[in-house]
Amino acid sequence: MTEAALLTCHDVTRVFDGLVANKDISIEIHQGEIVGLIGPNGAGKSTLFNLIAGSFPVTSGCIMFGGRDITGLPAAARCHAGIARTFQVPRSFDSMSVLENVIVGALVHYPRSRAARVKALEVLDYAGLSGRTAHPAGDLTPPERRRLEIARAIATEPRLLLLDEVLTGLTPSESREGVDLVRRIRESGITVVMVEHVMEVVMPLVDRAIVLNLGEVLAEGSPAEIVRDPAVIGAYLGTRNHAA
Repeated sequence: MTEAALLTCHDVTRVFDGLVANKDISIEIHQGEIVGLIGPNGAGKSTLFNLIAGSFPVTSGCIMFGGRDITGLPAAARCHAGIARTFQVPRSFDSMSVLENVIVGALVHYPRSRAARVKALEVLDYAGLSGRTAHPAGDLTPPERRRLEIARAIATEPRLLLLDEVLTGLTPSESREGVDLVRRIRESGITVVMVEHVMEVVMPLVDRAIVLNLGEVLAEGSPAEIVRDPAVIGAYLGTRNHAA
């Protein structure tokens, strides 16, 4: 790829009390991609998401977004700049309505309540939750809670969306709906990086995959290249997934 990267992590390292969670990670994410961030449990995937989103500071290295050094920016400023995320365990304001939850995201760029409400309703329809707007978020099913979190993130109008295991634990039909939603998000112009463990679902969906292992980049390439990489097979995929 020759165009400038939307996101660049250069030698990004994060150490927690002597434990190296991410070590010298250098990756590029380009506009319009769906990139899979995969690897075994404890590989450092969620830590890297936290570093990109600004939840944790890096120990060393730098992060560039849209040609700007954002290494020292707090999470709120990165959200304003166009980075949004979901969490491995969906987070919502359970006592607030579904609509109110998404309005919280819309307020990032729509400080007037009426405009934020219009934006939230538009996003809820897009996410397939228009029939649940008045319900308390705590009453949603697990798949609906994932969609709510995606909707709140999209309401911030991101350029880059970090999805943390949004397809994990879903039924086959729910997974298909989730895949369709991710594709629609990309078609709307949002670049997607997603952490997933369901390889049969994520590999046909992504343009590229980046494999982490023990906090370092183990491999990077197309899904076809990744599933044939001996190092990846040994560290993560295993014989069964390789055959699949």
